[in-house]
Amino acid sequence: MEKINGYTRDEADALLRYVEEGKRAGKTLTSLFAGYGREHGRAGGSVRNYYYRLLRTDSPAAQSLLAGRALHAEQVHPFTETETEEMLRAILTEKGKGYSVRRAIANACGGDAKKMLRYQNKYRNMLKKQPETVRAAADRYGVQLEEGRRSLLQRRLESEIDALYGRLAASLRAENEQLRESVRRLSEENDLLRRASRVKKAMLAAQAKAQ
Repeated sequence: MEKINGYTRDEADALLRYVEEGKRAGKTLTSLFAGYGREHGRAGGSVRNYYYRLLRTDSPAAQSLLAGRALHAEQVHPFTETETEEMLRAILTEKGKGYSVRRAIANACGGDAKKMLRYQNKYRNMLKKQPETVRAAADRYGVQLEEGRRSLLQRRLESEIDALYGRLAASLRAENEQLRESVRRLSEENDLLRRASRVKKAMLAAQAKAQ
């Protein structure tokens, strides 16, 4: 069966249709990646990475799927070497104080949710693809990594990333609900004002006619 970057053609098409329908419904990409992941047993971060990779794939199979679809990859801001070193220093310094990876990243980012996502994704990818770089940084900052638990930590970090995506999506949904409620109330108030205006005009007309 034909595959595109690891997904079958049907799977890739299903993801694109899911995103298209979700965007038309006003949903954020973050919530769509998390939702698709839950429905198909995939990590939200993995779905996001696949989506952006697919949008940048030049193969005929990928381009035929994308043809006619108004889907565009958002600008990605890769880590510079300086930013990577600063990220590792901040996270590993917090881990050296005895904090979990999740708490260390939260502390390093000052609670900034978007920055936490960026740091978590980068740190997870480095644990998986550049473990020697992470170990070297840990040695520089005098932090002892738990070598035997690396795979467990990776799975835990992926779970925490998905949970953070879920919290961000829930927050955005709540904001959208509040906006919709505000619009509804304003519409009702406008209707009342229009009715009051019509009644007032009718009364004035009746008074003028009586005179």
